[in-house]
Amino acid sequence: MSQTDAKRQMPSRLVWIDEKRFRGFGCSECAWVFNPSGSPTGNSFDEMMRNFELQRDREFTSHVCADHSKEATYTKACRTDQT
Repeated sequence: MSQTDAKRQMPSRLVWIDEKRFRGFGCSECAWVFNPSGSPTGNSFDEMMRNFELQRDREFTSHVCADHSKEATYTKACRTDQT
């Protein structure tokens, strides 16, 4: 089995990202990051946290890594930093 085949079979994981220009949740295998659609909703802090986590988990589960190439994002970031 080649390294490429092994990497394709690795499941993506939801991870915490703490970088200079982004702090939040993202995918371990691609450049997808979670961007909440608005303020958390709910009648209590616990309900707001549950709703936030549900939205995050749904979006993570439905994303397609092939649509969020790390290379394209890295190239874009490099161009932005040089201006």
